[in-house]
Amino acid sequence: FESSTQLSESHAPRLARLNRREGSGGWAPQRTDRNRWLQVDLRDRVEVTGVATQGRHGSSDWVTSYQLMVSDTGRAWKRYRLEDGTFPGNSDADGVVLHKLPHPVRTRYLRFVPLTWNPSGWVGLRIEAYGCSYKSDVADFDGRSSLLYRFNQKSMSTVKDVISLRFKSQKGEGVLVHGEGQRGDYITLELHQGRLALHLNLDDAKLHSGSGHASVTLGSLLDDQHWHSVLIERFNKQVNFTLDRHTQHFRTRGDGDSLEVDYELSIGGIPLPGKPGTFLRKNFQGCMENLYYNGVNIIDLAKRRKPQIYSVGNVTFSCSEPQPVATTFLSSSSSFLSLTPEPRAESLSVHFQFRTWNRDGLLLFTQPGRGSEHLVLRLGGGQLRLTFHRSALQRSEISTGEAPVNDGLWHSVSLTTRDRRIFLALDSEPASAIDLGDQGEGCPPSSGSPGCRNPTSAFQGCLRLLSINNQPVDLFQVQQGLLGNYSDLQFDICGIRDRCLPNFCEHGGRCVQSWSTFHCDCSGTGYSGPTCHNSIYEPSCEAYRQAGSSSGFFSIDPDGSGPLKPTLVYCNMTEDKVWTVVSHNSTEPVHVRGSTLQRPHVMRFNYSASPEQLRALVATSEQCQQEVVYRCRKSRPQSRALQKAVGPLSWWVDSSGEKHTYWGGVLPGVQQCSCSLDENCIDMNYFCNCDADREANDTGVLSYKDHLPVREITIGDTNRTGSEAIYRIGPLHCYGDRFLWNAASFYQESSYLHFPTFQAELSADISFYFKTTAPSGVFLENMGVKDFFRMELSSPSTVAFTFDVGNGPVVLAAKSHVPLNDKQWHYVRAERHVKGASLQVDQLPLRYAEAPADGHLRLQLSSQLFVGGTASRQRGFLGCIRALTMNGITLDLEERAKMTPGVSSMCPGHCTGHGSLCHNRGRCIESNNGYACDCTHSAYGGPHCKTEVSISFERGSSLTYTFQEPFSVMHNRSTQSFPAYPDSSKSRENVGFSFQTSQSPAMLLVTTTFHSQYMAIILAHNGSLQIWYHLNKEKRPDVFTPLPVTLADGLLHSVRIHREGRDIHIQDINQKYTLSSDTELNTIKALTLGKVTAGTMAVDEEVLQAASQGFVGCLSSVQFNHVAPLKAALLNRGSSLVSMRGRLVESTCGSSADMTTSHSLSGATLLHFLPRSC
Repeated sequence: FESSTQLSESHAPRLARLNRREGSGGWAPQRTDRNRWLQVDLRDRVEVTGVATQGRHGSSDWVTSYQLMVSDTGRAWKRYRLEDGTFPGNSDADGVVLHKLPHPVRTRYLRFVPLTWNPSGWVGLRIEAYGCSYKSDVADFDGRSSLLYRFNQKSMSTVKDVISLRFKSQKGEGVLVHGEGQRGDYITLELHQGRLALHLNLDDAKLHSGSGHASVTLGSLLDDQHWHSVLIERFNKQVNFTLDRHTQHFRTRGDGDSLEVDYELSIGGIPLPGKPGTFLRKNFQGCMENLYYNGVNIIDLAKRRKPQIYSVGNVTFSCSEPQPVATTFLSSSSSFLSLTPEPRAESLSVHFQFRTWNRDGLLLFTQPGRGSEHLVLRLGGGQLRLTFHRSALQRSEISTGEAPVNDGLWHSVSLTTRDRRIFLALDSEPASAIDLGDQGEGCPPSSGSPGCRNPTSAFQGCLRLLSINNQPVDLFQVQQGLLGNYSDLQFDICGIRDRCLPNFCEHGGRCVQSWSTFHCDCSGTGYSGPTCHNSIYEPSCEAYRQAGSSSGFFSIDPDGSGPLKPTLVYCNMTEDKVWTVVSHNSTEPVHVRGSTLQRPHVMRFNYSASPEQLRALVATSEQCQQEVVYRCRKSRPQSRALQKAVGPLSWWVDSSGEKHTYWGGVLPGVQQCSCSLDENCIDMNYFCNCDADREANDTGVLSYKDHLPVREITIGDTNRTGSEAIYRIGPLHCYGDRFLWNAASFYQESSYLHFPTFQAELSADISFYFKTTAPSGVFLENMGVKDFFRMELSSPSTVAFTFDVGNGPVVLAAKSHVPLNDKQWHYVRAERHVKGASLQVDQLPLRYAEAPADGHLRLQLSSQLFVGGTASRQRGFLGCIRALTMNGITLDLEERAKMTPGVSSMCPGHCTGHGSLCHNRGRCIESNNGYACDCTHSAYGGPHCKTEVSISFERGSSLTYTFQEPFSVMHNRSTQSFPAYPDSSKSRENVGFSFQTSQSPAMLLVTTTFHSQYMAIILAHNGSLQIWYHLNKEKRPDVFTPLPVTLADGLLHSVRIHREGRDIHIQDINQKYTLSSDTELNTIKALTLGKVTAGTMAVDEEVLQAASQGFVGCLSSVQFNHVAPLKAALLNRGSSLVSMRGRLVESTCGSSADMTTSHSLSGATLLHFLPRSC
């Protein structure tokens, strides 16, 4: 046993064994000890499976939380990380707290680092470790050596391979294992930039050049001189590649199934044949342990000098331990290392290595001692920058390299002064130079010098191999207080951590990290949110109609946050139904001649959606159908006379690959066509017109949706003289969303629906609609042993989302200023992920709680999911719940309600059903004797939100709608401040309006944000419509011209624009454009129609010209997302949200009236009626 310090001899570390009572009953450090630790030497590397702690016997001294460190040598420590944070300690002096390690660790030294202790006492600790010995065969490679395992035969061809090993290294480059064959097969396992890469090819390179190559990369920071475990399992094309318990499954490409390796497998490098000591790639430098290749212990064979093993260079069988001392700068605000300089020499040199994830941070500050001169070396934007400040107004700056240095890799820095010049070199790059400096690391506290007023923040990362004037700095002396001064440093450990492993970014989101956290770049994925969990698309065309969209092309995502990607469909929104149309590769008529059963005509249909996407679409639709046009001349699909001998002559294949011989208009089970059911076949001896063997037509509609869509059709009877078949398979048409109105009514407080346990360890999204008259009730509850989540109406005006993942209960509450138990539908959406949790109710401000740093991550549930109640049958919900969706899966409440007492399918009322009573975003409101339409968020008016709202603009007039305070994210007071708005909104705009003008250029609509972004719709000088998106001020705007013709023709034109992510759909002409960015319009400031005053917004020149001209004409039914500015102007005169300039007159131009009675509006007091036309 050893320790940092001991309070006295009776508190020595030798007394720290579990249950010992000698002396003072355990170890305690000195109260002045800044780096407290207690460690045990296990005498040899063993496999540790558990640790236990006690406090100091009979005292008030015990540790309440601690870190566990491991090391093979007693140097260069590594923290053993629990996924859910630090180790919980004791709550009294003599109780034993045992932790079974979730993943055993092989080590010789254990170090316990107390973090917190009993506030009424001091640190007191007794410990025990549990484990067992294990067999270890190690080999040490010096970077110029390798082992060759030679086969007993010329080549080894395998369909199954298992390779396992452990390694540790200080170098981020080097080949661990390599084998290759003469036909081009190969397998290579190598380190590259601190990551582990597996390259595999099973194909004959001469026949398939490069087609079978597969490369997979795992891990990072693997040059940390700590052990890492590797397992490669291959069977045919399927490969499991595991690094330190993180597994990636993949399939090799190409046609080959076997790996053919000739002569030998090389370990540690790839020797060049015929040239001993020469290698094709950089060799591995470090240790390997227990290397097995298909059951063969290669290192054991090498140690016993077996003839199968040939050694190249110097391979030894014990690990060398060259471990430089690293120091971790823990805090971005308070960490520093200050070194007192020796008397000034003629020259100065400072050398060190660093690694970090942070883009910014102060690395070095020095002041020559002459006035205000000082030198600052810092990270800025991921680059290394050196600035020499001659005075407050004079400075010189240089930067090194173009590649960012915040990549987690070690980088070498050399700073030297010579001949009154300062030279800065990074890694192997040529040095850059400016004039003069001195030395020091970080910033001393309470320093008043300008350099210590950090221009960014303090360096947060690892530093090693520090030398000043070619004299190495002994960091252990710094730790012991014998040299310099420091704060918030951790010695003999590099605490850098890869927060992107495992990668919590979903759906292909790119993980970007800093020292203390990570965020997900969701660009181009079609998903949003802190972990790219939320689809930016609606699940169905019906949902788009409910959002106020009209017919056009839309991307839909039927499984929401599930694994399926979105797909592009056409939404045909008729008066009574919303049709989803999915096309395929052959919608034109196909003429078939000369086919037989032996050589039939076969056509396979490739749809614009994958089979999985199509299955999801069909499953969520109420009904699907597909037209089959079949015209024939002497071509029989079903001839009964021939079927007895040879079977059907033509057939089609459904979505699951099954063959069918029924045709349009008929249900499965009968080999007939529609004329048979209609009893109008041209020959009643046959069930299909074409079976009469004459020119006929058997067109019909397939409507059994479980068999749709048609994947393939086969025609086999067109080889006779004059024989021909003409067919066309139409697009797949589906209508309705069977889950959007899937609902259940709860009319007994003790009743509930139960479903299987909700699987949502790392991320969960829950959404539903409810309506009730009850003051409270539980919507959902799922319990675990300790973890749980619950959603409830906690009071008539409050919805609460409560959960616990092991960090203590978190409560998010959304409170409305009006009662929510008003018998109207209300929308609720909750989300929980590793970054935090959110709750949204209707249009109320989003509630957000940030997850604690390094806290518990997994929500572990075990009981059934209860809907509408709880397991205790108390506080049940009374009312209706519909469209309950959890992680992209909509629960079938109706089906479950049919078998549950106290619950019924569907909900009573006029506003519950598939028909749309209210149009154009109108909301259906129940009343005692019927219903009413709330058109608040619609650009239309009238009893059903179908009446156009129009205003005429004169020259110089404008209307500006100012959005309410953009800070729509409200935090619970119990949560920490969140640094940025959570990405809960979708990068989406729905814009619709009609206009009539003869003027160009003209400003139709412009939206600006607080972040210098804008979206504008203008008429250019030639009268053509232009759409401008400027989402990134560092880039040029995106400009689209849907039609090159003039629209300034005095006619009424309609514009419908729908944007999701990068995709912009112009619905009226069915055109799609792609933006250069999927960034959202962040914190929208204002929307303006008509003239914009010069200098009030930063836009491009062409947009500015249109803005200065304004708009003269008529605008009708303008809608921007949920805002209808024309209605707001008419209904809210005097509102601070709407400002008007010039003369604005209410009109009916949207209804194509020539002359109408209008209502004049302006920002002044002009309020009188006058006749006006558009």
